[in-house]
Amino acid sequence: MMPAPTTATGLDAYLDAAARCGGAVAPLLEVLRATPPARLLPLPGSGRTAERFRGLARIAAVDVTAARVIEPHLDAVAILAEADAPEPGQGTTWGVFAAEAPDAVLLACPEQDRWALRGRKPWCSLAGRLTSALVTAATPDGGRRMFAVSLGAPGVTAEPARWVARGLSEVVSGPVDFDRTPARPVGGDGWYLDRPGFRWGAIGVAACWWGGCLPVVDALIARTRKRPDDAIPAARTGELYRRLDAGRLALEDAAARIDEDRVADAAVLAHAVRGTIADAVVATLDAAREVLGPAALAFDEDLARRCADLELYVSQYHRGRDDASLAGHLAGGLLGW
Repeated sequence: MMPAPTTATGLDAYLDAAARCGGAVAPLLEVLRATPPARLLPLPGSGRTAERFRGLARIAAVDVTAARVIEPHLDAVAILAEADAPEPGQGTTWGVFAAEAPDAVLLACPEQDRWALRGRKPWCSLAGRLTSALVTAATPDGGRRMFAVSLGAPGVTAEPARWVARGLSEVVSGPVDFDRTPARPVGGDGWYLDRPGFRWGAIGVAACWWGGCLPVVDALIARTRKRPDDAIPAARTGELYRRLDAGRLALEDAAARIDEDRVADAAVLAHAVRGTIADAVVATLDAAREVLGPAALAFDEDLARRCADLELYVSQYHRGRDDASLAGHLAGGLLGW
């Protein structure tokens, strides 16, 4: 079930680093710094969205940490392109810090001819290792706006995080403090969340989840072939194939709709695709435990790390809240039929 090879140029070096990284972030960031963003994957809505989703899935199939590192970098590139902002230069690595928390408030304050950020931003993945980020902050009139910042600028402090996660162990996500940090606006108030590209980025994350499952399914297929008379592994493997094939079809359909500009509600599309794939990830992890068993999870380094990475990665999907949000966008009629 390996995804079809992407034809995007410039991706091979990253895939090679992903195959060798063993969950380490440094070699992945090194390749990103050396590669112009345009040579990684196409932008969403460019007519090659399926190639973008396949590329993300392909990276995750090699290494989930690699997908977790490159996806926000590529999302930042897409956001800047959608805002008609300058493309990130070679030598930069980007994150997107848009999480909110009640005990962490980040304010954007106009100061003479510039904006400055003051306050704290939570859940800033790799903030101490990236060069740049797109950050959401509250504006004086109560809006929420995105800003581009250099993480090496004065006033930026990536706070140490007590990161004890077994999955994505080097993708540390801690708070960042900003103290009168110069920032460049990207879009107006509300633009970041209101644009369709916000949803296309969310589907790109789901493509990573999907690709991360494939080696686990391959291991299940191998186990089934070794024990052809055991119906339980065969049943679980067949079920997973159905679930992941449904996810593949959902990704392909979403890409086609995005490129052909025939999406009635971007939120409905994104929620449906993400939910379908998140369910498949949960089923994949359950099958790994039940069919491959504790021996595989205890002694197979690659499989154990992949399962741990996937479990943490897919936890950013909030099933109940996201399904409730999906219901709120439905206008009636199943899929418009």
